[in-house]
Amino acid sequence: QVQLVESGGGLVQAGGSLRLSCAASGRTFSSYDMGWFRQAPGKERELVAAISWSGGRTHYADSVKGRFTISRDDAKDTVYLQMNSLKPEDTAVYYCAARRVGVSNFTSWGQGTQVTVSS
Repeated sequence: QVQLVESGGGLVQAGGSLRLSCAASGRTFSSYDMGWFRQAPGKERELVAAISWSGGRTHYADSVKGRFTISRDDAKDTVYLQMNSLKPEDTAVYYCAARRVGVSNFTSWGQGTQVTVSS
């Protein structure tokens, strides 16, 4: 399993920006697809964005398309989530997750980082 540690969460006003980082250790980072999930109070965890092991393919939830950008730096074993034009409905705990290439589920998870967007 790869170990994941998120950082970069915080409190921001609506319309502002934050960049989340997720540092990985323990396995070959480049062998993993990476994803960012979020969970708001009373709601199910949802996939926000994902990036393939090569960085060549990305996926975004409809609710964040055009506002969020996922990227990875394999030299730093880190995946990022740039969040722009934040809205109060983006408030949630954001989790980084890893999925080994060829495996269907994300099996490694970080501890989560809180993002709060005030109106």
